[in-house]
Amino acid sequence: MLLALDVGNTQTVAGMYDGSELREHWRTTTVRTHTGDELALMLAGLLELRELTLGSIDALVVASSVPQLAIEYAAMSREHLGDEALVVGPGVRTGVALRVDNPLEVGADRVANCVAAYALHGGPCIVVDFGTAINFDTVSAGGDFLGGAIAPGLQVALDALGDRAARLQKVELVAPARAIGTNTDTNVQSGAVFGWAGLVDGLVRRFWVELGAEATTVATGGLAALVAPHCETVEHVEPWLTLEGLRMIWERNA
Repeated sequence: MLLALDVGNTQTVAGMYDGSELREHWRTTTVRTHTGDELALMLAGLLELRELTLGSIDALVVASSVPQLAIEYAAMSREHLGDEALVVGPGVRTGVALRVDNPLEVGADRVANCVAAYALHGGPCIVVDFGTAINFDTVSAGGDFLGGAIAPGLQVALDALGDRAARLQKVELVAPARAIGTNTDTNVQSGAVFGWAGLVDGLVRRFWVELGAEATTVATGGLAALVAPHCETVEHVEPWLTLEGLRMIWERNA
């Protein structure tokens, strides 16, 4: 079976594939200081929850936003899985041309999102990935990555608000019943959920103008299910889009 790992700055999402079927998935906190041995121990624990072992892994594909962890996962794969991991980066066949000023700046997770979104929905399309940052990725009609935008993530913004504003306590991150809040909690919730939905719609519509077409818009990431229903421009929510893209990239390099 193939283990796909999307290593983000805040969370790591893992998916175990049997062919094209996502059989199991996990979400865990990213610890930037983990060594290869600690990563093997962490993965073994997650697999044990599903009555699996490290020996169940036939291949490993990794997209990492944390450069040091990309190195450690590669070392872990050699030492504990007995095989080289496919770490998505320069030299890996993805099928996506990067039509930007500096292709080396494009994160592997963004490339994986473009691969999967284009395969699932065609182009032009836009991916909105709700992670530590919100990444907006634009794919042309021919499947090329054209660039996008990066905005502060919703949880990051809320944490900063709580740290900087003494009278604004941290609140449960849910959508309130109405946009006009009647207490502090619903005021913050409205600004967070509806405000970020407006941010998404505003940027996507600007992209549409520059593309000259109303591109299909796909949401993914940990908070997509919370915000996307309140966006007018988002047509699809694909929770495992990055993992799907990683699986497809692995198949193109197998």
